Amino acid sequence: MPAMRIYQRTVLTLKKCNSLRSVQLTRSVLSSSNKKTITSDSSSSSSSSKLNILKPWKWYIPFGFGVSFLSFYIWQYQTKTKCDKKEEEKTVTRDIVIGFYYYLPLRITSRIWGWLASCELPESLRPTLYKFYAKTFSANLDEIDLELVSFPSLVDFFVRPLRKDVRPIAITTNLVSPADGKILHIGPVTNCYVKQVKGVTYDLRNFLGDNNYDKTDNNEIKQKYITSLLKNPKKNQLYQLSIYLAPGDYHRFHSAANWKINCRKHFQGKLLSVNPKISSWLPNLFSLNERAVYIGEWDGGFMAYAVVGATNVGSIRVFNDKNLITNRRKWPKGKKCEELKFDKLTMKKGDLFGEFRMGSTIVLLFEAPRDFHQFTIKDNQRILVGQGITDCHLKSTK
Repeated sequence: MPAMRIYQRTVLTLKKCNSLRSVQLTRSVLSSSNKKTITSDSSSSSSSSKLNILKPWKWYIPFGFGVSFLSFYIWQYQTKTKCDKKEEEKTVTRDIVIGFYYYLPLRITSRIWGWLASCELPESLRPTLYKFYAKTFSANLDEIDLELVSFPSLVDFFVRPLRKDVRPIAITTNLVSPADGKILHIGPVTNCYVKQVKGVTYDLRNFLGDNNYDKTDNNEIKQKYITSLLKNPKKNQLYQLSIYLAPGDYHRFHSAANWKINCRKHFQGKLLSVNPKISSWLPNLFSLNERAVYIGEWDGGFMAYAVVGATNVGSIRVFNDKNLITNRRKWPKGKKCEELKFDKLTMKKGDLFGEFRMGSTIVLLFEAPRDFHQFTIKDNQRILVGQGITDCHLKSTK
């Protein structure tokens, strides 16, 4: 019996194996036939699709170009509006910062600094402190005429005299540099909005204190104002030279030409910083700050010599004008200017004019012939007292 059962089981397993093989064979045959039909269908469909794609080429290509151009135009418009919004945000932020800066108590801090700088220092500390200051601000100690111990205070060191041979006065020209410093701008004045630094201007009418003059933006009226300053408007024009005195520079200023001074106008104004980094984002700075403007005539005609105050300038001293007192308490409300007239005040080229009790700015406005603009100096150049501004030599108009 057990042998019989084993035999039956082996027969059954063999039958099952044969049936499974037959099923697998039929499946493979069916799959191969299906593949053939699919490939034939796909080839036929691909050929038909190629034909369908090639038929509407006349409108596919123009439509694609149109969509691409429209997309580019929308993108360009969006980027432009974003840039405009950013510029508006920058302008608003700058106006807010300027507004806060205007209301800082800079006059008080400048008076305090002036008092501190005037305090007498111990003789043993003077050489060390002055050498440290000179190293920090690149001041040239070899040009000083006196020993460092002889300067009682820091202010006295600021206005240190130089040896006579270190600043020769040019003899080939009528007009020389009035101070040591960096040229902010030199060139003709063609409009009432005069260049302060690159991209920033100040109003010439406010600067000279002509408050009664028509201040409309009409170009003809603005040109008439400039013409009214000139002695010979047919042949001459107005020029400007502005010089920034850094803390390490020689702080005395000299006469730029042989000229006669008729009057002085003192505007108290503010004491904002005149550093080029500040003046580059603060328009009309020269018209806002405290300044003394000396108006007169030279060989070329009209001349205005302005000394502009700044933050931490203890005071401005002009040797021929004892009545000038700067950096003091604010004037009564409504008072904007103090004017003083001179009878016979004349100065020669290179004469000592005055001194700053810290770094500041000098603005020189002068009338000269139209071909006088062949200057030997340019913007952002360093210049020294007595250095010639041009090679031209004018004859006296008197």
